[in-house]
Amino acid sequence: MANESTKAARPERQEMPAQDPQERAHNFYEVALGYTPEMAQLEASRCLQCKKPLCVTGCPVNVRIPEFIKALSEGNMWGAVEALKDKNSLPAICGRVCPQETQCEIKCVLSKKDKPVAIGRLERYVADWERTQGMRAPTLPSKNGKRVVIIGSGPAGLTAAGDLAKMGYTVEILEALHTPGGVLMYGIPEFRLPKAIVQSEIDYLKALGVTIRTDVVVGKLYTLDELLSEYDAVFLGTGAGLPMFMSIPGENLMGVYSANELLTRTNLMKAYLFPKWDTPVKVGKRVAVVGAGNVAMDSARCSLRLGAEEVHIVYRRSAAEVPARAEEVHHAQEEGIIFDFLTNPVEILGNQEGWVTGLRCIRMELGEPDASGRRRPIPIARSEFEMPMDTVVMALGTQPNPLVFTDAAQLERSRHGTAVCDEATGRTRMPRVWAGGDIVTGAATVISAMGAGRAAAQSIHQTLTGEPPHEPD
Repeated sequence: MANESTKAARPERQEMPAQDPQERAHNFYEVALGYTPEMAQLEASRCLQCKKPLCVTGCPVNVRIPEFIKALSEGNMWGAVEALKDKNSLPAICGRVCPQETQCEIKCVLSKKDKPVAIGRLERYVADWERTQGMRAPTLPSKNGKRVVIIGSGPAGLTAAGDLAKMGYTVEILEALHTPGGVLMYGIPEFRLPKAIVQSEIDYLKALGVTIRTDVVVGKLYTLDELLSEYDAVFLGTGAGLPMFMSIPGENLMGVYSANELLTRTNLMKAYLFPKWDTPVKVGKRVAVVGAGNVAMDSARCSLRLGAEEVHIVYRRSAAEVPARAEEVHHAQEEGIIFDFLTNPVEILGNQEGWVTGLRCIRMELGEPDASGRRRPIPIARSEFEMPMDTVVMALGTQPNPLVFTDAAQLERSRHGTAVCDEATGRTRMPRVWAGGDIVTGAATVISAMGAGRAAAQSIHQTLTGEPPHEPD
């Protein structure tokens, strides 16, 4: 009876307030508006404070989830901040873009008979609260005399840099683009992850003493061997920014974008502010985005906000196989994005001037599961049809840029172009070189890249000092 009473008294999961779909489809303001203090307290009160918190095991960086939620429920906000940031150096980012529903929240005991605690939304609330209060100045450690260079300033590189700085290392980040942040800046739209949020996390690293140099392309300006002559260790966190295409006729027509180009122009180069910012993106009235991952959803929703009247997601499998987060699919559907399932492009059509005019596709059906575990799409004979289009965006995945491997014969690569390293530590076969994040796994989640950056930092510390792995405070 006590259990039934407790269940009856437990509040319902608090849904996140959001912009109206009709309004947000035409602006780049953040879609999710965040919890109010009252909502956050109610949601925090749902946590059972399990003695064996399975939610923590689902988090790639083992955030102290029960502790930060308990502190929040008790009104101890600085305690919540400290418990959260003990393991997660980028909570405001993770609270917005990490797939909690398949990681920590799916492990929540409540999910067996009820909706799980909204861990990600509470994480965002605590991190946003800290930002409004002004982040407390970090305690700078004594320097240990050793230098580490981080190549790439995405989530893996930022995490490794922060952890190493807290352990007394002199850390320098080399970033190829003109603004640090990696995929957090160029790949995720403003309406999902405001750039000011990323910048605040970067400012915290700078306060720890981390130096960031931009416009530095490793493989062109420096080789790994040259860096190793100046630094005690190198961490590769360059991500996977090389776009993939279908190799079908018409991919060289004007009006065909890779998702990387569209999103980089829109996010990092602020094309959505044109003509205030001189970075135009020509998006026609009808846009087709090929693929159905999170990047495809971002590309489709950006196209709508850039002025397209009709945007299609073209995907060769069914709705059940869509790899994007359910929340992103739901938001896209609310905004009017059209989903063409079991449809595969075979040719991009163009006019004599070289511009896209349409997409020739074929209908598909699903057969037996393939190596990915999803049912294999099979073309249906004589089912080709044409769709009039002005713009086609290829969102088919990415590979690591091969530039970083220049003159690094000892740095082993897989057949997919990713760096080969020890999964637990990130250590490569090349002495004093570690790697982590998308350069190793291919396109994955922000939090998994952060986990790799943290593991590599501990391994670097152990290797350079002979001490056991050190978990930063």
